[in-house]
Amino acid sequence: MYFWLQLLFGTFFLFLVTGRGYRNCIQKFESNDTFICVNRLKVTIHKVVFDLPPDTRNLTISYNTIKKLPSGSFGNLTKLQYLKLAHNELESLSPGAFSDLIDLNYLNLSYNQIPSLSWGVFNGLDNLRYLYLQNNSIAFLHPEVFFPLFSLKSLNLSKNFLSNFSEIVNSIQPLQNLKTLLLCSNDISYLNHIHKLPSNVSTLFLCKNNLQELNCHQDFFENISFLDLSYNNITTSSIQNVNLSKVKYLLVASNPHFDVLKYLDNSTIKPENIDYSGLNLNTSTELSQVCQHLRGKNISILNLLENGIKHLSENILENCSLSDTVDLSRNRLKNISCLKFLNPPRLKSLIVEHNLLKKLINCSKAAQFPNLKSISLRYNRIWSLENYAFAFSPNLEELKLNINNIIFLDRHTFWGLSKLKSLRLDNNLLTDLYKSTFIYLTELTSLNLRNNRVAVIFDNVFHYLSNLSILDLGGNKITHVKIEAFNGLKRLSKLYLDRNQIVTITGEMFSGVETTLQVLDLMANQLHFESSRKEISPFSNLSKVYDLKLQAQQPFGLTAIPRKFFRGLTSLQALYLSQNRLAHLSSDTFHGLSNLKFLSLGEDCNGIQNLSPGIFSNLSSLEVLDLENMCLQTLDSDIFLNLTRLKRLQLSKNALRAINVSLLENMTNLQYLDLWKCPLTCTCDNEELRNWLIKSSMQVVYVYNLTCPNDPHSYFHNFDISVCDRILKKILFCCSSMIVLLLMLIPIVYSKSYWRIRYNYFLFLSWLHERWSSDKDLYKYDAFVSYNTKDEEWVYQNMLPVLENGSSSNGLRLCLHHRDFQLGRYIVDNIVDSIHSSRRTLCVVSRSYLKSEWCSLEMQLASYKLFDEMRDVLVLILLENIPEKELSTYHRMRKVMLKKTYIQWSEEPEAQKLFWAQLIKALKGSTTEDIEDSLLSTDEQISLISS
Repeated sequence: MYFWLQLLFGTFFLFLVTGRGYRNCIQKFESNDTFICVNRLKVTIHKVVFDLPPDTRNLTISYNTIKKLPSGSFGNLTKLQYLKLAHNELESLSPGAFSDLIDLNYLNLSYNQIPSLSWGVFNGLDNLRYLYLQNNSIAFLHPEVFFPLFSLKSLNLSKNFLSNFSEIVNSIQPLQNLKTLLLCSNDISYLNHIHKLPSNVSTLFLCKNNLQELNCHQDFFENISFLDLSYNNITTSSIQNVNLSKVKYLLVASNPHFDVLKYLDNSTIKPENIDYSGLNLNTSTELSQVCQHLRGKNISILNLLENGIKHLSENILENCSLSDTVDLSRNRLKNISCLKFLNPPRLKSLIVEHNLLKKLINCSKAAQFPNLKSISLRYNRIWSLENYAFAFSPNLEELKLNINNIIFLDRHTFWGLSKLKSLRLDNNLLTDLYKSTFIYLTELTSLNLRNNRVAVIFDNVFHYLSNLSILDLGGNKITHVKIEAFNGLKRLSKLYLDRNQIVTITGEMFSGVETTLQVLDLMANQLHFESSRKEISPFSNLSKVYDLKLQAQQPFGLTAIPRKFFRGLTSLQALYLSQNRLAHLSSDTFHGLSNLKFLSLGEDCNGIQNLSPGIFSNLSSLEVLDLENMCLQTLDSDIFLNLTRLKRLQLSKNALRAINVSLLENMTNLQYLDLWKCPLTCTCDNEELRNWLIKSSMQVVYVYNLTCPNDPHSYFHNFDISVCDRILKKILFCCSSMIVLLLMLIPIVYSKSYWRIRYNYFLFLSWLHERWSSDKDLYKYDAFVSYNTKDEEWVYQNMLPVLENGSSSNGLRLCLHHRDFQLGRYIVDNIVDSIHSSRRTLCVVSRSYLKSEWCSLEMQLASYKLFDEMRDVLVLILLENIPEKELSTYHRMRKVMLKKTYIQWSEEPEAQKLFWAQLIKALKGSTTEDIEDSLLSTDEQISLISS
């Protein structure tokens, strides 16, 4: 139940995430249905496979720490055909673990810790044909464990702890299609059984057990054609008691108590069907007796390996010479004496590997082997090859002399080998090659001289090898290649000069192979260039080369690539430049390589560097680009311009912290992207990259395992991007900036110019509605009276009778807000109109007046009129005796009273007469009064207005 919940969650997750990055697996670049999941520590099988696509057909899950396979482990992979689960520490297989894999053909569970196979483990595997269970700890098999595997053809149970052979035979009874059964390296001591082997089993391996007595039915092996009983303790008598007449190949090597000669005297198997390796046949007598039994028999392969043979006398194997192949490997032979121990008629192949051969003598007078096509003398100690050493094999086509100690080749060593096609001399001690060395090898097509000690390739060394197509000189100590070294190689297509000590290369070096060379390997030499400004073109005439290897130049790498270095390589498809510590690559480095499909620059880190813009712009055919571990810190906006065919991009192990998504979107065919171990920051700079990596249809290697650099417990694919809306962020930033600015300015403006702004605003409204005439000398009122409602009684009872109801000569027109304001208008609008319609503004100041906001506004607007008309329009009446200490609280009024003369009201009748006379005079004063007496100075006006 738990597993199905996990699977349901995984399916839901896949629905949400449409990308092709996988948490624990890598999709094979060459095949979309093949996945490899290796070295994923502390994972369950569910975590490995839950996000794999349902059309997966080939899956390798190895070198992990998976302990258990629960039921339905692969429920989402019903089309799986190949499944490898080796090296995973598996301990438990639940019934139905593979129940959904009806198409599975191959299952490998080797190298685990499985202790037993219980019932139902292989349910559903109706089409399984190959099952590998070797190298486990299996000690028990349920009798019906293999019941569902009726299509199985091969079963490998080697290297386990199985001991009961009868139980094994019983468990495989349902496998009627089984052909191969491997049981080597178990604990089987006897072959006791109740049932027979399935009738189709033809190959049986029982090697490296503890078999002593077979104890099986006489016809138990009646259907076996290949039987391996080697490395046991089987006696001669026990094997004589069984019928091996159908066995075509019998291995009984390394059974100490088995005597093959006695067995041949009384056996049911044909002598030619026995492998005679490891039977201690090390004397001439024993070998002769074996050959007597083989007289006149047609033997395809005569195996005499591991018999301890030290010497083969002449004609010792005369009666065995009807074999096609003789293998004498892993003996102690010191010479082969021109094969005098064999008769020549049928021999086609001779193998004498892992012996003690030191010298091959002159065989000019030896009998010839006209049918001998192949000789392998590998893994010996041969140091000398005399002239005519192979004269006995005029039709030889393949000669293997590699992994010996050969130090010199005589002029006529290969005399007579005019039909030789392949010669291996690699891993020897050769120091010099001469023109005469290969003079007789006119038909040679492949020459391997790798890992010798050749220092110089002289002129015309290979002059006679006109048919040679492959020349391997890698791993030598070559420092110089003469100009005419490759003359005569008219068909050479592959030249390997890797791992030498070549310091310089020139165009003349390849003068003999310019028209045919296709593969050139110069890896790990000592090429080095100080500057990329100098022009060098060593490959200008190699127009057919499609593969060029220049990686890992020693000891410091190429460091620079000269100008036009790759000129002429018009057919180049693969270029390897990794591990060269390239400090700089100019933008025109790869110009002219329009057919290039593979480019490797990985492991070229030489300090933090960046690639030149447009460096790959001409590589329109490029499909694979490796930039791993180049210390790249940034990628230019047009670095991948025109790479429309690129399928694989390797950017792992670089110092990239952010990547512009537009770089990747331009590569429309990109299928595989590796950003593993790049310290991509989990910030808003990578918001678009994060979304693109998850939603992209390409495969991003381990995208869900990329961690944040500063927090290894956080992952790049799900870092918080809720604050990363850039457009909204910009809008909010601009708006908030304006708001903050306004919030800073408004208090300042309010405190300094609030009333002036309001005054000008209503002045503008009045002008807009033509409320008042432009002729400012025409006034409707003599004075606008500004007072507080609490002083209304004094205004109406004391002031109005005197000012308005006086004699006609003294009668004044006053504007009172309670009486003369127009109904329905804004109060401020009425105030502004009234002030501008009055010649003076009369302020009746009292404690109530000072506390009133409207009264303060009226006085302020009157002050602005003073400033605007440059004449005294403000008249102050102090209705109460207000101490200066109390007045100081109202700083605007205090400033006005410090600059203006005001009239003090008194309760005494005589003083009141003077008061009214002064007031009438002030209200009816001339408009041409002296500016010094009636107006404030300019600075004072500004101070008053700002207050």
